[in-house]
Amino acid sequence: MPFIPHTADDVREMLAECGVERIDALFDEIPDSLISKPLSAIPEGLSEMEVSRLMNDAARREGAFLNFIGAGAYEHHIPAAVWQIATRGEFYSAYTPYQAEASQGTLQVLYEYQSMMCSLTGMDVTNASLYDGASALAEAALMAVRLHKSAHRVLVPKALHPAYRATVRTIVSNQGIELVEVPYCPDSGRMLVESVKEKLDAQVAAVVIAQPNFFGVLEDVDALADLARDAGAAVIACVNPVSLALLKPPGKWGAQGADIAVGDGQPLGIPLASGGPYFGFLACKQELVRQMPGRVIGRTVDLDGKPGFTLTLQAREQHIRRSKATSNICTNQGLAVTAAAIHLSLLGAEGLRRVAAQSHANMKRLLSLVAGINGVSQRFDSAHFHETVLSLSAPSAKVCRTLRAAGIIAGYDLEKTYPELGNALLVCTTETRTQADLQQYADTLSRCVGDV
Repeated sequence: MPFIPHTADDVREMLAECGVERIDALFDEIPDSLISKPLSAIPEGLSEMEVSRLMNDAARREGAFLNFIGAGAYEHHIPAAVWQIATRGEFYSAYTPYQAEASQGTLQVLYEYQSMMCSLTGMDVTNASLYDGASALAEAALMAVRLHKSAHRVLVPKALHPAYRATVRTIVSNQGIELVEVPYCPDSGRMLVESVKEKLDAQVAAVVIAQPNFFGVLEDVDALADLARDAGAAVIACVNPVSLALLKPPGKWGAQGADIAVGDGQPLGIPLASGGPYFGFLACKQELVRQMPGRVIGRTVDLDGKPGFTLTLQAREQHIRRSKATSNICTNQGLAVTAAAIHLSLLGAEGLRRVAAQSHANMKRLLSLVAGINGVSQRFDSAHFHETVLSLSAPSAKVCRTLRAAGIIAGYDLEKTYPELGNALLVCTTETRTQADLQQYADTLSRCVGDV
């Protein structure tokens, strides 16, 4: 609701009906030690007009930044029609579609979404859906260990998103699963076949392959997938969905394709929104479907031969015995998935390809502009998508602060997560960046590095 409608008199009447004097008395079962102390740093309440003015003033002070940071969440153009449709009442307020006869619209949207994601990833089946890309990867690791039965290790590239690695470790570490990090080549930024081979043994249930990896670098997915398969390990692909408009889909990696493909759906019509909510996707081969968490929507016909949609598979604890459930944290994320389905249908295959191609082309243009700046160089020599790492002669944190003062988000400072790279920025371009934006970034970076 947009406002709280209850007056002070309303509250007093409700409390009297309950037989208590204060709202706190309704929660007297909570121990005193768990009750928060008064919020002394929070000011007194304001009127609606005063709050609106406060927020508008704060927004003006923040301003609009020219954004060159990605690192897992990307500023793509979202057609206005996407959320105009997604926020219609029948979608915006729709609950989990347990009753198929009352939820045909929601079910059809989810079915269409699954169909498009299967086409994009080259996999047989996908769910709808999971919290985010990081938790989707954790669910994939759990799937792989359940499938393997006798192995408990998962090889994870160090060049995988740090937040993904941390999330997976949090979710699986107490379930007897060991995550083994595979280093990246300091020259190429890739996970080398030799490095994976050194760590493969009978206790490895799966190998995670990121494409592109956190540095924006493209991995040798065919060789890595075949190596893992030959060793008896499952292949888990962690992918950027937009990149799949140009790159080989996980279902076609190597001789047999990946077993599971995961990622974050944020690039598909979901606003940055200060970090969420987003949604995760998980796709797999048909033979693994009963190990997949989440929901699968199916298309069928009724007794009269008319097409319809229904929840076909829901292997979660809410629907089956807990001991048989694949996950007890999976969710629908239905509104975000609805927006992604609308976004994909509006763009179509060719539109998504153009978004990916323009994002990559903008990175090539940016690199050509910064190539002549003393103290700035491209860190890795491998092929990349629309992100890359720049090495700087100046302290990266100070460069970020200086560019921010100039209205530019310079990129993701890698100093904390990858200190071995020294002063380095992970820089991203999408189709939203213009030639003038790229030139402004290069000019400001040139002055900044020179000054520092």
